[in-house]
Amino acid sequence: MTSRSLFATLLHEAEVTDWALLEDLARSVRALASDDAAGRRWSREHRYLGYTSYASLDDLPRRDPAFAGLARLLTKQAAAFARELAWDIRPRLDSLWVNLLKSSGHHSGHIHPHSILSGTLYVEVPAGSGAIRFEDPRLQMMMAAPARKPEAPEPLRPFVTVPPRPGLLLLWESWLRHEVLPGTGNAERLSISFNFA
Repeated sequence: MTSRSLFATLLHEAEVTDWALLEDLARSVRALASDDAAGRRWSREHRYLGYTSYASLDDLPRRDPAFAGLARLLTKQAAAFARELAWDIRPRLDSLWVNLLKSSGHHSGHIHPHSILSGTLYVEVPAGSGAIRFEDPRLQMMMAAPARKPEAPEPLRPFVTVPPRPGLLLLWESWLRHEVLPGTGNAERLSISFNFA
């Protein structure tokens, strides 16, 4: 007898090793956090512990050459992931925003509606930065499912946690629920998040 794996949920992982680009992006994130009053206000009003340009700036690739270079890199990675998913489309970068998250900051579980792919690039990751955690999309339907052993293989776990590191690029289908866990360090974590339509 054999068992088959059905309905796979893929997580695309890549390494950005262009350290000059990462340094340029880090400078740009810090400059935006200093200059973007609307973003700081939105972050404060929504109790985001740090700064995000999520609701204030929608033109970063036109505004800054580092983000233009990043947009090209992300588009190539999204096209590769679309092929891996057996999609017959070419995803289009729809939105891109920066995050400067203070050490104990977190982001509760959410999805990205109206998008097909979402992702994050980690730019600066000090020790103790919070990890990203993905949730099995079937979890709400597992009414009487027994608990899994702690050493269960990754595809059978109800949650999968990925520790961030500088240059780590993650892409996933936008319906996949995820959250950012609180960190334990005392420095700011810089990341750039994005959606493809």
